[in-house]
Amino acid sequence: MEELAKVAGITVRTVRFYRERGLIPPPRREGRIAWYDDHHLARLRTIAALLERGHTLSGIAELAEAFENGRDVGELLGMGEPTEETPVRLTPEELADRFAGEVTPENLAAAMDLGYLGTDGDEIVHVSRRLLDVSSALVREGIPLAAVLEAGQRVREHADALAELFTTIIRTHTPPEAGNVSIERLRPLAKSVVEAELSMALDRRLASEKPEER
Repeated sequence: MEELAKVAGITVRTVRFYRERGLIPPPRREGRIAWYDDHHLARLRTIAALLERGHTLSGIAELAEAFENGRDVGELLGMGEPTEETPVRLTPEELADRFAGEVTPENLAAAMDLGYLGTDGDEIVHVSRRLLDVSSALVREGIPLAAVLEAGQRVREHADALAELFTTIIRTHTPPEAGNVSIERLRPLAKSVVEAELSMALDRRLASEKPEER
């Protein structure tokens, strides 16, 4: 513990306090010797970074508990990495910076339930760079992260229905031996249809909200 405290630049008393609060995991024990490793050092540096960004110890403890009990990266990518999405690795403080105070245990749990986030040791893995960039941009525009995640859940439901529609159409009207090859080949066309229809739906919505000219 003394060696860990020295490397981390804090006191032994602080390390002991963090350990008692559950902010760092217990050491590996060999007889009467307690061994701390790079995992503990990384966690201490994360705590320091989050404190510098204005997070409280209580909030950090709740986040640590959410990370410990959350879906790990093996579960997140259990079906194989998305074919068109790039996973992103983040430290907890990088995630906190992305969403400026919106990374609460509740939002973290919701993101994990959606399959957006998983954990890998002291790192967080977001399943899609595009979704990460878009959601953080929406939060910067003033939209609460909870609302963004709720919208994501609703979009997921519609997206699953659209995926079922397109796969059914393609499999019904292409040779059976083609299998998933046809779906992969025609995937860009399906995406183009959805993008065009969404664009026109937004146009119709905006037009319907315009005040009538007199």
